[in-house]
Amino acid sequence: MSTEVPTILVGRKPAMNYVAAVAMQFNAGSMKVALKARGRAISTAVTVAEIVKRMMTGIEVEKINIGTEMVGDPPRPVSSIEIILAKTA
Repeated sequence: MSTEVPTILVGRKPAMNYVAAVAMQFNAGSMKVALKARGRAISTAVTVAEIVKRMMTGIEVEKINIGTEMVGDPPRPVSSIEIILAKTA
């Protein structure tokens, strides 16, 4: 199996769409799934991570990366987050 972590980009869709995508990745055999979001979608990504933790047994947050990216013209700072969820034994 590949060591690459499947990444789900969180945007404007309802949170349950992303919860279903994360669940499908774990059910397909992935041991880790990354959720990435920028700007206003950060709160949705956190919500998705919390819902997945409560709905599926043996899932926990392994790591959270936060940062700022320069986006647009003229460039302006936009916050970003990456939440890595991992299956425990």
